[in-house]
Amino acid sequence: MLSMASIIRRKLHRYPYSLQTRLFSSTAPVNKQSNPRIEKILVANRGEIACRIMRTAKRLGIRTVAVYSEADKHSLHVKSADEAIQIGPPPARSSYLNASSIIEAAIRTGAQAIHPGYGFLSESADFAQLCEDKGFIFIGPPVSAIRDMGDKSASKRIMGAAGVPLVPGYHGDEQDIDLMRSEADKIGYPILIKPTHGGGGKGMRIVQSPNEFVDSFFGAQREAAASFGIDTILLEKYITRPRHIEVQVFGDKHGNVVHLYERDCSLQRRHQKIIEEAPAPNVSDDFRSHIGQSAVSAAKAVGYYSAGTVEFIVDTSSGQFYFMEMNTRLQVEHPVTEMIIGQDLVEWQIRVANGECLPMNQMQIPLSGHAFEARVYAENVPKGFLPATGVLHHYRSVPVSPTVRVETGVEQGDTVSMHYDPMIAKLVVWGENRAAALVKLRDCLSRFQVAGLPTNISFLSSLANHQAFENGEVETHFIEHFQNDLFVDPSNLLSSQEVQNAAKLGASLVAACICEKALGALKERPPGGLSLWYAHPPFRVNHPARRTMELEWVNEYGSGSSKLLRLFITYQPDGSYLVEIEGSSPGLEVKAEYLGNHDFRVQADGVSMDVSLAVYSKDQNEHIHIWHGPHHHYCNQKLGVEVSDDDEIQHKPTSETATHPAGTVVAPMAGLVVKVLVENGSKVEGGQPVLVLEAMKMEHVVKAPTTGCIQGLQVSVGQQVSDSSVIFRVKDE
Repeated sequence: MLSMASIIRRKLHRYPYSLQTRLFSSTAPVNKQSNPRIEKILVANRGEIACRIMRTAKRLGIRTVAVYSEADKHSLHVKSADEAIQIGPPPARSSYLNASSIIEAAIRTGAQAIHPGYGFLSESADFAQLCEDKGFIFIGPPVSAIRDMGDKSASKRIMGAAGVPLVPGYHGDEQDIDLMRSEADKIGYPILIKPTHGGGGKGMRIVQSPNEFVDSFFGAQREAAASFGIDTILLEKYITRPRHIEVQVFGDKHGNVVHLYERDCSLQRRHQKIIEEAPAPNVSDDFRSHIGQSAVSAAKAVGYYSAGTVEFIVDTSSGQFYFMEMNTRLQVEHPVTEMIIGQDLVEWQIRVANGECLPMNQMQIPLSGHAFEARVYAENVPKGFLPATGVLHHYRSVPVSPTVRVETGVEQGDTVSMHYDPMIAKLVVWGENRAAALVKLRDCLSRFQVAGLPTNISFLSSLANHQAFENGEVETHFIEHFQNDLFVDPSNLLSSQEVQNAAKLGASLVAACICEKALGALKERPPGGLSLWYAHPPFRVNHPARRTMELEWVNEYGSGSSKLLRLFITYQPDGSYLVEIEGSSPGLEVKAEYLGNHDFRVQADGVSMDVSLAVYSKDQNEHIHIWHGPHHHYCNQKLGVEVSDDDEIQHKPTSETATHPAGTVVAPMAGLVVKVLVENGSKVEGGQPVLVLEAMKMEHVVKAPTTGCIQGLQVSVGQQVSDSSVIFRVKDE
């Protein structure tokens, strides 16, 4: 006979997420504690993870303290906390990585415990030890486990001794460049270089041949030092067709350890995950059981408690999995696990920190449905996913529900700065099976609206709609293998024409919606009381009212180029608009109804649809974003010349975009100059590295576009440069 607990678990997803956690929490064993329970937590982090921790703490009746840098003083995590303390200037080294300032803030506010979140100091054994030395509860694993697993070389030695399969590589302490080069030769190329500490793909390099090794090694060291404060490196044989599968483990202080099933995190760009899912698709029950028990064994080998993740690399050709590393913290992607087991892992962390036993044993942990997480980043996809900065002039996520979560640390009007990770939000969806969850993911991505800076939302939609992804055929080179499907090739006339046609439709809808909204505003408040001129349709003697609009369409999907569109809008007797684009035929008849709050109901070409518009001013331009169906388009126009009557004098903006002399190189992103490799006046070859920029802890090498002589190179190490600013020019000789 089924137990009452198992019946409840089967019905979990009928209830909101918060109710699920309460149902399960009520089944936890009652522990008699001699120590007082946690009543106030300082969250030593920022952004979405800080907000997420605070949400659970408040549900449990626990007060929260935020810490923040000068750049974050108006941020959402500061507003979400009961108290907040400023701990330093914007650079992370001086604020969120400043352990002494964080401890001082905890002392000042009377916090009993410190939750490190992920990133920053979350995997610092020294910080965890400092917390304990100062009398604070560190909501995380034991210091010894952080130290053992935080050093990837040491962790591989421990796992090797425990019989866990390892990828061939070098995990020693000696870092001499000649020795490292020799070890790379022994392992055989291609080689994966990565830091022994930290994560998130920072400092990782794939080296295809010996002549690339030295530069890649030193670059990885610099990036590791900037991100984690430690520059030691390990080498591994690079598996060419791998999957990234990780297992969520959880332990308590009484020796109990369980796994909460696996996640597939294979969809990555720049070695960083962008779509994760749980459970992993296309794996057998035997594989799931084997990899789960291996993860539990790994955790037990280091006396682990609290939340942790054991990461494995899976060779798709053989099906063999290899231990990669253990992350001794809560992962970015933990919500997909929460969705399939109906549990709040932050609550589990707090209860374990209080000394309680795990609320379930391995047999009691359910596996229900399927979940996806898509990470929405501020980044320039056509420029190789370079991080972007700017103001969120428009931010509208999707409605949350028991099966849809949006984890974010930003609001409309916030600035995404160069100092921190550019993630805007995490979109998490659940379905009864993978197919149902994927339908929900696609729909939510099409409705997720961000304007003011470039994002990866359209690219995420392309991934989610790809047939291979639908089939669960995922591996870490997915984006590279299917790049012809995922990116618009400007040289492909057919695909480029499809993009242009969609953009022209979007521009026509923009024109009609703007005119309709403007006409509605004038009808309510006609200038000088001339309401006759602002009737619907507008009255003109002997001819229909006609207007002209010039929009510069920005192609965000391909090369990032722009195209000027000249539109003629004629008001029809039935209240619709005939929109014609110069050089195109025929015109499109559009009927638009303004619903308020950026939203319209539009009829065009026999189709009725919802349309959203976001309009904001910046740099002497009015920027316009439109969302209709699965499409998002972006255009701009000069301020003051948005709409003109044909019978009035018009000031026409130029169709030419800003250009620079041949050989000019502009900064591909806002960032910090960390290395200048040549001097002004030097002769360079095409493709030769000139300088290195760092933004959001990622390095980008700026190279000479052609062979010639460097001119105008005035930047120096430590200097900040803005996006698209001129940094040097190469003059032909």
